[in-house]
Amino acid sequence: MDTSLRQKKQLTTVLLILAPVVILGISLFIGRYPKPLFMPLEVLQTDELAQRLVFNLRLPRLIMALAVGMSLSAAGGVMQMLFRNPLVEPGFLGVSQGAGFGAAMAILALGSAPLLIESSAAVFGIIGLALSYFIARRIRYGGWVLRLVLAGIAVSAFFSAGLGILKYLADPTSQLPEIVFWLLGGLSSVTWNDLVYVLPVVVAGLLVILLMRWRLNLLALGDETAASLGVAVKRERLLLLTAAVLITAAVTSVAGLIGWVGLIIPHIARRISSANAADFIPVSISLGGIFVILCDDIARTLMAGEIPLGILTSLLGAVIFLILMMRPSMRYLK
Repeated sequence: MDTSLRQKKQLTTVLLILAPVVILGISLFIGRYPKPLFMPLEVLQTDELAQRLVFNLRLPRLIMALAVGMSLSAAGGVMQMLFRNPLVEPGFLGVSQGAGFGAAMAILALGSAPLLIESSAAVFGIIGLALSYFIARRIRYGGWVLRLVLAGIAVSAFFSAGLGILKYLADPTSQLPEIVFWLLGGLSSVTWNDLVYVLPVVVAGLLVILLMRWRLNLLALGDETAASLGVAVKRERLLLLTAAVLITAAVTSVAGLIGWVGLIIPHIARRISSANAADFIPVSISLGGIFVILCDDIARTLMAGEIPLGILTSLLGAVIFLILMMRPSMRYLK
């Protein structure tokens, strides 16, 4: 490898690692205490309340925001490559809808304990993938990718209908508002305990995706072509899909439904790097973390009352997506 090219890759790697960390560090000082927008460093050094606020509330919340962005953007990039469809996102296989159903059922049947809600959301998110895979194996129409797409649509509709029934049955004065608030997404209730069981899943899943990102280029060529090149198509596709779905279910169980991150961030990453998965997957992971942290900063500071994170990511995501779609340089969508 040419020396200049090697140095460029090393610099890119360092920037991809440092940029989210720097943004996270700056965001620790962004908030509405002791005054709106920014906390001076000297206040943190002398104010005990500010110290508790930063280290017990903001820091775990921002780490979770970083994990949410990285997970959803990585999962989106993986699914877009595997399904050869640039409009696929992490909720494509019924994961998000399953998680929403699981959270609503926990609120109705098990009470409002956060751990029960998060556990139920994660379990049903995984069930969504399992059902999609099970149904796809029994569909007799089309190739494997098309069958999985059809199965994902059916499973998503099934869980969406179930969620509608649960919302209809919920107590409108207590349970229904809690379900709606969870579905809007947010990180206001995140604690260090949430990170203890979410981060191991996220780190393991992201490592699998990073180590296997070169194989995505081969899997995107189609089953027959990939198999002729020595790829164990079914095993490798299942491993990557499982990693993508597990990290999506893990962060969704805590943060609720956070939309558009897994759809738009991989597109931006391709613009910055290339359509090669080995290049754009790390960029996508880094940009995803930065995007969600910045959205959370806006959610915490723009108004006196916190804006649900899912609303901001959907609003900004839709605007960015329209801008990207109207730009003529989106050649990889052709």
